[in-house]
Amino acid sequence: MSVPAQSSAALSTPSFPRSPRVPGGRELDALLEEITRALAATAADYDRSGRFPTENFALLHQHGLLGLTVPETLGGAGGDLATARKVISAVAKGEPSTALILVMQYLQHFRLQSNNQWPEHLRQRLAREAVEDGALINAFRVEPELGTPARGGLPATIARRTAEGWRISGRKIYSTGSHGIHWYVVWARSDDADPLVGGYLVHRDTPGISIIDDWDHLGMRATCSHEVRFDEVLIPLEHAVGVSPLSAPRPELDGEGLLWMSVLLPSIYDGVAQAARDWLVGFLATRTPSNLGAPLSSLQRFQEIVGRIDSLLLNNRTLLDSAALGQVEAHHAGQLKYLVTNNAIKAVELAVEASGNPGLSRRNPLERHYRDVLCSRIHTPQDDVALGAVGRAAFARHASDLEPAR
Repeated sequence: MSVPAQSSAALSTPSFPRSPRVPGGRELDALLEEITRALAATAADYDRSGRFPTENFALLHQHGLLGLTVPETLGGAGGDLATARKVISAVAKGEPSTALILVMQYLQHFRLQSNNQWPEHLRQRLAREAVEDGALINAFRVEPELGTPARGGLPATIARRTAEGWRISGRKIYSTGSHGIHWYVVWARSDDADPLVGGYLVHRDTPGISIIDDWDHLGMRATCSHEVRFDEVLIPLEHAVGVSPLSAPRPELDGEGLLWMSVLLPSIYDGVAQAARDWLVGFLATRTPSNLGAPLSSLQRFQEIVGRIDSLLLNNRTLLDSAALGQVEAHHAGQLKYLVTNNAIKAVELAVEASGNPGLSRRNPLERHYRDVLCSRIHTPQDDVALGAVGRAAFARHASDLEPAR
């Protein structure tokens, strides 16, 4: 059975209903505080069940936040990086798995309309579905044999060209959002002599897709990052939306794209650290041992620990806000991710150290925050890659400085 291509003429003059207005300023801050509280109320349930947080995305869609980075001309909010960071931070403070899936939505949509590799009608369709229906999208890249593509190599997933369209076959692991998102951008290579490598757009309802529920992780359990298998999945030829010949590869992210990723992903784990900090402050302010006769917060030791935590989070806030406002150059993206995520991990570790046994009890949220924040280490670029690049650049500059003037 062939998959018909949608006519671009049918969508050449789109008329999108606007999302609910996304407020700004103090009104947005008040809304995000409410969302943080609502998401935090059920975060432990999602952690235990590992279920896709459908209700959380319904709430975000209700307030127009799933189309935040869709342009205003297409019904979205046209949100900038600073606004997207603020939203992600608030969502992550409540429930970070929801925030990770939302980051992928924002990253895909903020540059979609300027990507000429995508047919216009597909760009408009995805914008319309995000705005009207809250449709989600993510890229599936990691494979069992290859691991992360950030370290090089070609995908084993094959897009075979047929008269009916592309036939996609392969396996993807760590597929964040698998059960709940609507569109998969599958990293694959064609069967051409000079293969087309990159993203192939697949709708989740296309026959031949199966999801293996194998995500049983330390933290971020509600991301549903299961294995997704593709068995001769048929898509239109024009759904090769982000591909280039192996002989002439194109970079997947330019400087602006790297900056968006390096701000939004670390903002998730900074949000987790903020939640851990708030729990610790509440615990220390109310825990009154009988032999002390005063709350633990009266002791200098605990005041100093909270001061260290707040200083780490101040550092994060300063770095992330500066980068979101364009005050950090894109080539520092890896360092930004390294610094913020390691500060976040250290902040939660300090909270665990200060709280003792209660902090590691499953009846308290700090134990969950600790598991979640550790997951920051696996995101691209990983620490060794980020720091190695900085070191190589330093030695390259040193060698250049030693060259004699001509």
